[in-house]
Amino acid sequence: MNHISIFPNEFALYPSELEKAGYFVGLTGKGWGPGDYKSTGFTHNPAGHEFQRYTTKPPYSGISNRDYARNFEDFLEKRPKDAPFCFWLGTHEPHRAYEEGSGERAGRNPADVVVPSYYPNHRTVRSDMLDYALEVEWFDEHIGRALKKLEQSGELEDTLIVVTSDHGMPFPRVKGQIYEHGFHVPMAVRWGRNVPGGRRLDDFINFRDLAPPFLEAAGLKPAPTMTGRSFLDLLRSGKSGIADPSRSAVMLVGKERHDLGRPFDQGYPVRAIRTRQYLYVRNYEPDRWPAGNPETGYRNVDDGPTKRFLLSGFDEYYRMSFGKRPAEELYDIQKDPDCVKNLAADLEHAQAKRTLRDQMDAMLKEEGDPRALGNAAFFDTIEYVGPKRHSYDNWLKYSK
Repeated sequence: MNHISIFPNEFALYPSELEKAGYFVGLTGKGWGPGDYKSTGFTHNPAGHEFQRYTTKPPYSGISNRDYARNFEDFLEKRPKDAPFCFWLGTHEPHRAYEEGSGERAGRNPADVVVPSYYPNHRTVRSDMLDYALEVEWFDEHIGRALKKLEQSGELEDTLIVVTSDHGMPFPRVKGQIYEHGFHVPMAVRWGRNVPGGRRLDDFINFRDLAPPFLEAAGLKPAPTMTGRSFLDLLRSGKSGIADPSRSAVMLVGKERHDLGRPFDQGYPVRAIRTRQYLYVRNYEPDRWPAGNPETGYRNVDDGPTKRFLLSGFDEYYRMSFGKRPAEELYDIQKDPDCVKNLAADLEHAQAKRTLRDQMDAMLKEEGDPRALGNAAFFDTIEYVGPKRHSYDNWLKYSK
């Protein structure tokens, strides 16, 4: 909800709960962040103890020199004999910046790229997406090496492995934005002999649903502050498609501050509800710029060739990525997964919009969302600990 803030210490964390139960816990690469966890009493990153010793020579300048897979091996080598383990392998890839043109130089074909309909189908965009894909492949390579190490040690079939992402690709209208491609991220799960593989499940899983199954798999109960639902029952069901209709009907999404770039360090509060068919979005401050203000360079969008290209013209594409948005948006995800045709003002969908709006408001109030309960000012009390380069005093100076 709030990016670059202080990590509170009053909530139970699955790595800590596992460590208390005798698990050896570690991380490599990017753990929890960005933000401040030390001032609240944490002695190490909330995701685990860091293993960052080994480096490598990356093939392209946009790729970190951290050898994630070798650091995982180092973690296993330092593990106490027969101790169970929990490890967070968080690569910096595919975060920007990329080495421009690296995808093509690696032999990837721009003609193979499928460009979303909110971008012009131009070589600049295709090449930029290839650079992104190349860094995804680097991530895949390290995951493969880690799996190979587990296989060699004889532990692969007993290890619960979850591979996912924190947001969609770092491109305009995706990362940090409440559209399908921004929050609908891939997730692959493997648990060897414990669950049947080779299946695809379409049930809704939220980030908060990750901690409970990790603890359940370890024979522990989730802490009372953990509000997610374990999905081990879905894995064990042997089903494909929708395994549990009760959890596949609706999902909530929201944000307050992602990155900044507005006067007074204002955020861009959004809540949304996603069903099997629709995405309903409520923009609470439609007079603000969702991607950051033009004067500060739309700082809620990572710099890159696609961003620069869209800002050079293309009025309609510019509007979709950087322009202001109406208070309400409605998209038929089945027909329009790119979320480019807003149906909120369409009389044929008026009833669907009202139903989703009422359902979302009721769910948010039930969950105690301060904004839904009339206390939106609560989010202004959460300290932002990043550089104050976008504060009002420096706003005009920064924009120059």
